[in-house]
Amino acid sequence: MLHQEAIENKNYIMKLNYKNIFSLLFVVLGVVSIQAQEEEKLATQDSVAIQQDVVKDGNAKESGNRNVMLNAESNTGPREVNIGLPPSIGGITILENNLPVVYWFWPEMSTGTWRQSVGLERTGLLKMDGLANTMGDLGFAVNSYTQKGTKEFKGKAKLSGSHFGWFQGDINVSGPISESGWSYSAGAFVNFDPSTYDLGFNNYADQTQIYRIGLTKHFKENKGDITFAYKYSNSYSLTNYAVFEYGPNGEARELDDFTIGRDSYLPRDGRLKFLDMVSGDNYWADMDGQSATSEAHNFDIFGNYLMDNGWNFKYSTRLHIAEASLMYSAPISIFNAGAGSNFTFADTGEAYTGQVGTQLAMNSPRIPTTTLMGRFSVEKQLGNHDLTFGMLEQYYTVDDYHSNRSFFFQSVEPQPRRLIGTNTDVDGFYNYNVGGEYNNGFENKLSIYGSDSWKVSDRLKLDYGLHLRYHKMKGDHYTTPRAAGLVLDEANKQQFDHDWFHVAGKFNATYNVLNNFGILGSFLYTEENGLLGDYSGAPYPNLTKSKSPLGGLGVFWNTDYIQLVSQATYLNKNNYLQRLNLVNPNDDTESVTNTIYYDIQTIGWTTDFVLKPFKGFNLHYLITLQDPVYKKFNFTAFDNEYDYNDNSVQQISKVLMEIDPSYTYKDWRFWASFRYFSKQYANLTNALYFAERWETFGGINYKYNEHISLGATVVNFLNQRGAKGTINGAELITEPDPYYGRLLTGSYIRPFTVQASVTINF
Repeated sequence: MLHQEAIENKNYIMKLNYKNIFSLLFVVLGVVSIQAQEEEKLATQDSVAIQQDVVKDGNAKESGNRNVMLNAESNTGPREVNIGLPPSIGGITILENNLPVVYWFWPEMSTGTWRQSVGLERTGLLKMDGLANTMGDLGFAVNSYTQKGTKEFKGKAKLSGSHFGWFQGDINVSGPISESGWSYSAGAFVNFDPSTYDLGFNNYADQTQIYRIGLTKHFKENKGDITFAYKYSNSYSLTNYAVFEYGPNGEARELDDFTIGRDSYLPRDGRLKFLDMVSGDNYWADMDGQSATSEAHNFDIFGNYLMDNGWNFKYSTRLHIAEASLMYSAPISIFNAGAGSNFTFADTGEAYTGQVGTQLAMNSPRIPTTTLMGRFSVEKQLGNHDLTFGMLEQYYTVDDYHSNRSFFFQSVEPQPRRLIGTNTDVDGFYNYNVGGEYNNGFENKLSIYGSDSWKVSDRLKLDYGLHLRYHKMKGDHYTTPRAAGLVLDEANKQQFDHDWFHVAGKFNATYNVLNNFGILGSFLYTEENGLLGDYSGAPYPNLTKSKSPLGGLGVFWNTDYIQLVSQATYLNKNNYLQRLNLVNPNDDTESVTNTIYYDIQTIGWTTDFVLKPFKGFNLHYLITLQDPVYKKFNFTAFDNEYDYNDNSVQQISKVLMEIDPSYTYKDWRFWASFRYFSKQYANLTNALYFAERWETFGGINYKYNEHISLGATVVNFLNQRGAKGTINGAELITEPDPYYGRLLTGSYIRPFTVQASVTINF
């Protein structure tokens, strides 16, 4: 006990010191907040067709001048890019050195081993056709490159913070070792982020450390280089939710005693109890320790070599070894417990009446995963053709992945207290491992791909490619129903063994009708059958081939003052998998986990332009109109049949806008970013929705000299309140009126946040 109190006191003192440091930093800099200039330069539209760079340069593979790194929810990673499909739990795909930083985001999240850092040489956005052609996957990706050793000494450092006590330190140095061409690179990244709320049981909602070291050999005559790099990461992270009162017109009303974004809805002591579904042992897991921490070792070899015949050979290989832990306390529903309900506080035994929150607890304890990847390609310009041929190998294995589950009740207040009820055990938990997950095995993907950017004439350009993939998946799973008290029985273990062949590709065409005006067409296609995670539940998964065609047709117009693209698009994806935690609309205390397969169809129209009316001023504007709907969406739950065919997709706005003005004068840059989201449906029936909202960012950057850059950033400067995402436990609600005035839970955007950073080059 004394040891624990000493640790808590030490953490508290450290937190105070960080706040004092940044209070002093604000005074010294004379600004209210700072954000590194390079982060604001990274961006993307919420669009299914990013074509600006293709129109300007047929060979462009990555897009800049977008704000994908501005995340309204947290500092941990890039924003999700809306393509008319439900947002991924794992967020946007992140690549480093042309390879995924994690093979699959569950149980190891990408942000556990990757952060935007000065230890990265550069970062950009890989467009959808580039990801489809090289990886065979659908969506956008952030692509980054590790800082290699340099021929001359080079140092970069960055300090960041916020008025909530966030501290981030980031440094990288590189330079020569010998005259024979060897050089080094080394860096460290540390993040201590309390977010915007007080957990109570821990000072920080995110604690991440990433350390890098590398050796580079530069070949003579500028033939290329080879880099041997090692990265160690250790990341602790939690997710918070908000309580609010739901009202007419999609309003999320803030409660008098619960401030959205400022209060924690995680259990006060941070302790959750589970039944290990593999060993059969009961155990307690603490949300402030290893139960929510992932650790990884990363070994990369990458570089290029310019061969005598003119072909440029590029290569990137990786061995990634990790132990991943996930820890969540997710709200399911809220109900009122009156007199005689027999609820008592778990910590004191006192009787409790009032609002009760039903919670789902999840823990995947130290799951070992190993990934071996390699990407090899040759590139050459031959006349009017820019050719690329490549091979991609990805091997991934997971050792007894399992997600232990339990349910519990808690009071509805900031830092809620656990409750004991009539259907719980003596510690307040029940329904152990209902909906629990397990899988074990390996996946291997071997691909070959090729692409050609062909300048047919001064007016016509074609960009096309093909990706062929062999996917092998083998392992075992349990068909045991995920009933209460589940401990897996070897007698119910079954093997699976699959082999699939997938095709992906792209085709883009631009035709200049006039010198600066033309038409464009695009098409990309991807396929997939399944992943190990599909076997996590008891039912045998539906492994029908999922096909995702995406097509677009539009026009472009480029002058010295405006670059404009307007394009109509169509996207379809079949056999979409989702596991839903459903609550009985007639009984809030009854819930079930369903595995559901369905299709999604999206049609849209996007107009995007960059306007430069006078020197120094730049305005980026985007508007997307889209209509994503469910297809073949039906299932059975609570002895009822449900059919949501043609309902609008949850969490997806039908109107999206992005307005990004900026003005540069000498060494100063003033910028803002406004994102508009029309109403988003918050449940499957479309009866409940959240009202439209704005996400806002603004800042000032100042380049003091060639060594020091300062800036100022405010997140959510309009200080908008409200919730977003889905309403937990309300998936099957058909009438909104009974929900008006009820307490609900959901995710949210960050409250008004002032951030600061200084970047130093030495």
